[in-house]
Amino acid sequence: MNKFFKKGFKYVDLFAGIGGFHQAMKQLNGECVFASEIQQETAQTYFENYEISAFSDITKLGPEVIPEHDVLCAGFPCQSFSKAGFQKGFDDIRGTLYFDIVRILEHHVDSYGGPKYILLENVRNLVSHDQKRTWEKIRRSLIKLGYNVINTPLIVSPHYFGIPQLRERAVILGVKIDHFDRDIDINIEKKPKNSCDMNSIIVNKDTDEYKLDNFKINEYEEKVLTMWDDFIQILKINEKIGFPIWEVEFDKEYDISNMPNWKQNIIMKNRNFYKKYKDEIDLWRKQYDYLNWVKATHRKFEWQVNNKINSVFEGIIQFRPSGVRVKQPTEFPALVAIVHVPIIGKYRRYITPREAANLQSFPQNFKINKNVRLAYKQFGNAVNVDVIRTVFEKFVNFVEGDSMYA
Repeated sequence: MNKFFKKGFKYVDLFAGIGGFHQAMKQLNGECVFASEIQQETAQTYFENYEISAFSDITKLGPEVIPEHDVLCAGFPCQSFSKAGFQKGFDDIRGTLYFDIVRILEHHVDSYGGPKYILLENVRNLVSHDQKRTWEKIRRSLIKLGYNVINTPLIVSPHYFGIPQLRERAVILGVKIDHFDRDIDINIEKKPKNSCDMNSIIVNKDTDEYKLDNFKINEYEEKVLTMWDDFIQILKINEKIGFPIWEVEFDKEYDISNMPNWKQNIIMKNRNFYKKYKDEIDLWRKQYDYLNWVKATHRKFEWQVNNKINSVFEGIIQFRPSGVRVKQPTEFPALVAIVHVPIIGKYRRYITPREAANLQSFPQNFKINKNVRLAYKQFGNAVNVDVIRTVFEKFVNFVEGDSMYA
């Protein structure tokens, strides 16, 4: 452990959530001197775990109430940069919350020189958003405050480090220019996709917290998944289908020329697919009452497994607005705040909040919100503890080890 970590350091936890940064910094001998989180239920979970009152609106905080610190951590809101949103960036009020970080930094730079290190996290799309202008705006604002900032945010995911979750995020690293004035060149070794073991996070037994039967899929969900499993078996498909299956389009012939090109492409692939497998599909449809009982969104199917599995129930499943999605049983899809909770196919149940905590590398003694829905949401909004700890440790070791000023 280098001297920065050995002697201990003070940090602030902005947009704190349930404390992913807190857990990571604590493991590196850091002391949290201030935290801010606007969601009351989330701030309550933070308090129950760390006995720090974080409930506050950062836009109304005077920066003078924040104590001096060595590291500023912030997982600032991502919706305005995310591909899942409208990507309005700084035109979205949530995007402008970044400038509250700048406002706080400005005060502390003027007061005592500012924190030595900056550690920020956001969605991967931040890097390319608005033809990279958003990132350049962020970078220039930090440089103006006297920080040496990484040229491009690091893209990292839990699966890079052997944690079975596909969740690529952008991490922004900065250090005071008078401490380190050379390029920040950090190499993150990563494991290849589909090389993790989902069993490393599964708790397949009843615990004091959770009875597994409470997380079983319901009768309708079981029937839908069995229906799509039979679809795979009847058609003898064991390869990746490179497009979404839209069953309602199989035998249609209406004009689609006025539709967007991407939609025309999917529809035509489905119509041609039906012609290729017409006899098998007609048999399957008849077997399931022509799917009249199935919700419209569940008549769509995404089989994203290459040839690694032969059954829906061997995969990791999600019920999504885009359809029933099946992936290989190696890494879970990203936990997100708008919850599509993953299903473990072979157990026919959703993951538990404890398993969601494992996917985000929260320790066993972490006190999970007793409201299951809120617990999923809070872990979906969190940063992965191991990812943040590993990246920051590498960053500080790089700076403190190589800096002529250390």
